[in-house]
Amino acid sequence: MSSFTPEIEAAIDAVRQDVAALHAELVRYGLVVWTGGNVSGRVPGADLFVIKPSGVGYDELTPENQILCNLDGTVVDGTPGSERSPSSDTAAHAYVYRHMPDVGGVVHTHSTYAVAWAARGEPIPCVLTAMADEFGGEIPVGPFAVIGDDSIGRGIVETLTDHRSRGVLMKNHGPFTIGRDAKDAVKAAVMLEDVARTVHISRQLGAPAAIGAAHIDSLFDRYQNVYGQPVPGAPA
Repeated sequence: MSSFTPEIEAAIDAVRQDVAALHAELVRYGLVVWTGGNVSGRVPGADLFVIKPSGVGYDELTPENQILCNLDGTVVDGTPGSERSPSSDTAAHAYVYRHMPDVGGVVHTHSTYAVAWAARGEPIPCVLTAMADEFGGEIPVGPFAVIGDDSIGRGIVETLTDHRSRGVLMKNHGPFTIGRDAKDAVKAAVMLEDVARTVHISRQLGAPAAIGAAHIDSLFDRYQNVYGQPVPGAPA
């Protein structure tokens, strides 16, 4: 049986709640089909994360059947859901958490337009202010990698390290997004599919107009540091 402090148990329960609920957002925004795709969230204060069970329908997901894993990707025995197999992408998520300590959430979807760009092995060019805001430039392509071990995770980390984008198109596979927590990573997945669709449509009309690098930098800085409501307790 596992044994955690009351504070860590509370943190695990909170992440279970969040991860279970956030899977419904993937369905709501049309980012997945059948049982494909997954959300995970790092447990604050512990070398643990929570991820979706493999092959379970989205309408069957509950906080109790989300799976708690160590950062090496092994299931924590004796915890709720531990009798199930975790997502086939668990090793990839674990690799990201081990090598990108600021990442608190990872999402994989099979969203149509993002997957189409991944099938072409082509980055999505930054031709929209929404892309400059959210991703700080183009959405890059990661290498082809097999499913089931940490190869995908290695490709994600290699591609996104020192890159402003929070999304990567894994070649011939599909999009993965990262965030400061699971909700932030889900938001990035929603935005990635939105811009993938819009840029694809724009290319049917002709060559999209480029945005200059200085404008991209300015837009990204404004959106990341000025846009939205102030955080309570943060410096003015």
